[in-house]
Amino acid sequence: MTMAVVQREDQAMGHETLAEKADRLARDCASRAEAHDRDESFVAENYEKLKAEGLISAAVPKELGGLGAEVGEMADVVRRLAHGCGSTALAFSMHTHQVVIPAWRWRHQPPAVPKVEPLLKMVAEKNIVLLSSGGGDWIGGSGRAEKAEGGWRITARKPFVSGGPVGNILMTTAISDEGILHFGLPMASPEVKRLDTWHTMGMRGTGSDDVEITDFFLPDDKVALKRPTGEWHPLFQIIATLAFPLIYGAYLGVAESARDIALGLAQKRRGEARQPRLVGEMETTLRAAQMAHRHMVMTAETMAPGAESVSEVMIGRQLVEQNAIRTVELAMEVAAGQGFYRATGLERRFRDVQGARYHPMRRDVQRLYTGALTLGDPVEKIY
Repeated sequence: MTMAVVQREDQAMGHETLAEKADRLARDCASRAEAHDRDESFVAENYEKLKAEGLISAAVPKELGGLGAEVGEMADVVRRLAHGCGSTALAFSMHTHQVVIPAWRWRHQPPAVPKVEPLLKMVAEKNIVLLSSGGGDWIGGSGRAEKAEGGWRITARKPFVSGGPVGNILMTTAISDEGILHFGLPMASPEVKRLDTWHTMGMRGTGSDDVEITDFFLPDDKVALKRPTGEWHPLFQIIATLAFPLIYGAYLGVAESARDIALGLAQKRRGEARQPRLVGEMETTLRAAQMAHRHMVMTAETMAPGAESVSEVMIGRQLVEQNAIRTVELAMEVAAGQGFYRATGLERRFRDVQGARYHPMRRDVQRLYTGALTLGDPVEKIY
């Protein structure tokens, strides 16, 4: 079911749509965004509201107790939340993609149902928050798993764990002599410790501190997947295809909100000082980011995950990065001197949007991957 169909059904029944709910929550989050940025504090209250409004479990299939929202709908929710608070949107995207992925597998991979259904039910029934170490681990993995009787001993340090202060389960990996292990790690375990490391230029409210794991025992039956090291696996093709439209929805939303602020300031000026050419460039650049993001969503919704879908999503990811960052730069120019004041909100968005540079696949790797795929060369070890 497409996002438009779901929205129309909600409207016909007199219900608030997901988009309307996201817009309302974005306005509420905006009232605290500056304080969280200034204090480098986690957006805890915003997360409580996301839970209370059912967004934490929105991507869980209806049959399992969720709202049944799919990747395009959730990417739109993330984008809208970013208009109010980029940190809330980005942290939420990290939880959401860890729900969207097992939900997709539940729908499309029957053999995976016994593995993913208990997790999805837990999200719906207990409103738990899932954490990701994907950006810090990516395909190469990190940390060490030593074989022990009945399982494994895990020691690792995981960076960029967004939403850590309220997270319940960290979806992560460790490298063993038998391959890379995938597993869920309870954050309440005594062997797990959050470190105070998230002091950054932007996205300061995401709570993306490092997580240190010391001699955690992982039973064999808790290993969700064991895969070869140093190469793409079908699971990562699913992850890359579905996660990045969500993550980059946050950066697109930041760029859109910067455009709105700059345009509001420009409307207050008269004559040539309104800079119509510069505004036109800003609009054109933003449109490029929006089109690229729509391509990412369309790919996730219509293509089977594989090397080709990864390439298409990562092309979109590069274009959203470049054009979202440039849009905010142009918004600063359109706003002229007023943009230099923190009170306008542009300065925070300028810093927040820089985070788009740092997620996989970085520019040179993406170009190599797409070029090799286009030429028919192997891409299994390009990541």
